Amino acid sequence: MILYSHFVVPVLCILLVSTSAFSFSFTTLLPDQLRRSTTINHGHHAVEPAHETFGLPRFGLSSRLAAGRRSSSSPKTVNVDDFGAKADGTDDSKAFKAAWEEACASTNAVLVVPENRIYHLKPLTFSGPCSSGLTVQIDGTIKASNKPSDYSADPRHWLQFVNLENFNVRGAGTINGNGKIWWLKSCKINKSLPCKDAPTAITFLNCKNLGVSGIRSRNAQQMHIVFQKCVNVKAWNLRVIAPGNSPNTDGIHVTGTQNISILSSVIRTGDDCISIVSGSRNVIVRDIICGPGHGISIGSLGKGKSEAMVSDVFVNRARLTGTTNGVRIKTWQGGSGYAKNIFFENIVMNNVSNPIIIDQNYCDQKTPCQKQGSAVQVQNVLYRNIQGTSASEKAIKLDCSNSLPCKQIVLQSINLASVSAEDKEAASCANIKGLTTFGRVSPQCS
Repeated sequence: MILYSHFVVPVLCILLVSTSAFSFSFTTLLPDQLRRSTTINHGHHAVEPAHETFGLPRFGLSSRLAAGRRSSSSPKTVNVDDFGAKADGTDDSKAFKAAWEEACASTNAVLVVPENRIYHLKPLTFSGPCSSGLTVQIDGTIKASNKPSDYSADPRHWLQFVNLENFNVRGAGTINGNGKIWWLKSCKINKSLPCKDAPTAITFLNCKNLGVSGIRSRNAQQMHIVFQKCVNVKAWNLRVIAPGNSPNTDGIHVTGTQNISILSSVIRTGDDCISIVSGSRNVIVRDIICGPGHGISIGSLGKGKSEAMVSDVFVNRARLTGTTNGVRIKTWQGGSGYAKNIFFENIVMNNVSNPIIIDQNYCDQKTPCQKQGSAVQVQNVLYRNIQGTSASEKAIKLDCSNSLPCKQIVLQSINLASVSAEDKEAASCANIKGLTTFGRVSPQCS
């Protein structure tokens, strides 16, 4: 066992991360126990995340979202059919927009998309601010227009929810991006084509106190669900599905968002199951089934010499199957900023390539990336209780920057075997200042 006291005592033993919404406290990462205890403060109350019930959003959202509903004797129901939606294969966008305007102006309204009906929509933006307590109840199917000309005004978005507070989207319905026509035009499928953006299926932009639950997102044009510049979010019980060869179909993408929980969801796509990029902090990911896909990723960060900042990410209890990566941190050379205070624990890998990977020489472009003298700083990363099988020769690959090495990386209770009885699993660890191991770690870094 290698012990670096300057790391364990001030960083892992007592790490406090505070925001105006809540605080995390880590006090038990000691060499003989290395067990995390996390509390999240809701005013005068503390809730243990491991014992959370999934009925209402976290970070104080339960009281905020419920307060508006209690102010009215009964919610106002706004049904899209009452505004002219036909669900007959024709465009229902005008009816949805009219229903939204009515619901948005009403306190504690529920906008209903009825079950057993399929509605076709062109790109739409559902904007706030709205009256308090608005909910969208999706029980039917919403299907995207497959005409590229319909996206000419904004080729990067299909459905957007913008500038909303105390807002819920829920139901057992499906949002279908109708993505096949976009995938066939991707440069990752047809190398002769130029690389162009395709629409994100669902974007939540500048939302506060947001709950998203129960819905199914299928076959997005590109990314499925994006949380962008949001604060206080809970997303749970989601199913995100697309073929494993569908390009750039990230399941849930978190950017510039603080205080977000992603819980109890199944994600099977052609790209990252969950991707967390710059400006995001206080992110909890728990009870996730992932695969196919590219795993759970921090990044990519630092592309085009940009500054990136990600911190306080907690991934706990996940099962990955057949993914091209497991838990990954990926940064481009030449960037700046940091990815720090990141915890991956209690994860099962089944036939996963690159189960544990830090790649600070990430290069996702046709031409080789030039060597750079700067990098995003990766520091304070814990991998704990990660078990299963690796489909790649290297089950652990920590490829840190030569110009700005990783700092304070902990491996504890790692057991990753080769999926092939004929091959021996291996590990490589380069350019790390402060690598600490606890318990059995297999394979060992060379």
